[in-house]
Order: sequence, then C-alpha cells, then structure tokens
Amino acid sequence: MSSQPVFIQVGALAEGFAPDSHILTPTGDLEGRRFTLEFADGASETLHFTSSQRVEVERSGGAKTHHECRVSSVREDMYFVDYVGADASLADDQGKPRNVSTSYVLDLRRALCTVVAGALPSETETHIDAFTRVERGMELTGVQMQLRHGRIAAGEGVSVSQMPLHAATNELIGMRNLYTYSATERYEHIYLNENFYAWQCLSGVEAGLADVDRCHMIGIDEKLYLFVWREKIVPTLGVVMIDLERMKTDGKIFGYQGSRFDALSNFPVGAHAQVLNITRYPS
Repeated sequence: MSSQPVFIQVGALAEGFAPDSHILTPTGDLEGRRFTLEFADGASETLHFTSSQRVEVERSGGAKTHHECRVSSVREDMYFVDYVGADASLADDQGKPRNVSTSYVLDLRRALCTVVAGALPSETETHIDAFTRVERGMELTGVQMQLRHGRIAAGEGVSVSQMPLHAATNELIGMRNLYTYSATERYEHIYLNENFYAWQCLSGVEAGLADVDRCHMIGIDEKLYLFVWREKIVPTLGVVMIDLERMKTDGKIFGYQGSRFDALSNFPVGAHAQVLNITRYPS
C-alpha cells in the first residue's frame, strides 16, 4: 500500500523550491523612479523606488510606508513588484491590522496597473472547518484578497493611456499546463472555470498532493496573465505572472512559515511553462 501524501506548510515548500529555482533575477530598472497609481475605485497611491529593491508607498491621505520589495520583469516594460507589511485595510478577527502581501503589476507600455493585496487567516479562522464555512455561507478558503485595477499617471516616461483596464479573462480556461520550477519541482495546472483550478504536484516536496482551489485570472497583455490562487487546506496565497509567449512564469507564494502562526514565508517562484493540451467543451 502506498503511503498517504501529507500537506506541508508554506515554509517547508519554500525550502523545497529554493535550490536551482527558475525565478527571474530581480531588476533595478525602477530604481529612483516614482509612479502615481490612480485606481478605478477613486483611491490613489504613489510608489517611489528609493533603491532597486526598496519602495516608499504613499497612499491617499498622505500616510507613507517603506518596504523591502522584489522587482522582476517577465516582459519589456512590464514589472512585478512584491512586498509584505502591516496593513489596516485587511483586519483580523480581532480587528487588528494583518501582515498583508501586496503585489503590483506595472504595465508601463500601456500605463496600466493592477494590485493584489492578500492576508492569511488567523489561527482561530484557520480552524473553522469546511462544513461550518459552507453552513455560514463563507468561502472555503480563509485567505482574504483585494484586487484593484487602475492607471499610471503620465510622467517619468509614462504616457497618458486610454487603453481598457486590466480585467478578468477566460483565456486560460480549458488549458492543462505543466510548470517546472526547478530540477526537482514540477506541477500541473488545469484551469477549470473562472473561479477554480486543479493542481497536482508531479515531483518534488509535495509529490502526490492535489486539490482544487479558488483562483483569479487577469488578462494583462497578449498571452500574458496574472494568476492568483488561494488555498483552503494550508493557508496559501499565490500570485504569479504567466507569459505563454515566452513560456515563463514569475511571482511568489505567501503563507505561514510553520504551524505556530507566528512567522511568515513569502518566497519567489518561477517556472518554465508548457501547454500540454486544451479542452474545449461542445456548445
């Protein structure tokens, strides 16, 4: 009889992904630059990259925060910026600010932006079982997420844009893709519909594990997507750019370091992509 596959914490996943990872080298392209982001909901933010991997964020109302960040570029003039910091906009079950994962897509060619803010459930929230969540009309995952789209104001080499904002897409639906993150870590994704995808680990530290989780698919450019997933068993937020022109991905995975809920893991991931097949259902 084969042994039962065991779900692991995100910290252990990070250790498995780290050796010889296919992540992109961080870029210093944005150092010294300043961008004002104007969102569809009326809010605004200014990002000032004070160094290649540090950003000052000023939000509506004048509050400023400073963060160590990772900046990568999957395609020319397209940047992925990621950091973690305390944020009152996503409070825990006691009303206290959570440590929030914030990821930006800065589309400088079309002067568009998208931001994903996500927070992990508290220990109490994590222990609410699936049946109770269904009874209460809650999502199966306790991982919270806010998604906003907007424009980058003209200036600093950015022109005024009248292009449509980034938006949800169904272009990935039906695809069955293979992602190779390193010599040891390989995963398969099947994009089922606009709300869910299936994944399985073919080889690596999660070999034999599989599940269906909540996801969000955003069209950024031709054959370029922002893919976000929120896992329900081990609290996990994944945010990656998928470039099916270059057949490359880059992004991050955010979760708890261990099972004590007192330390976080936010680690970069990147993979070589392969489209295995595409399913089209008869109308």
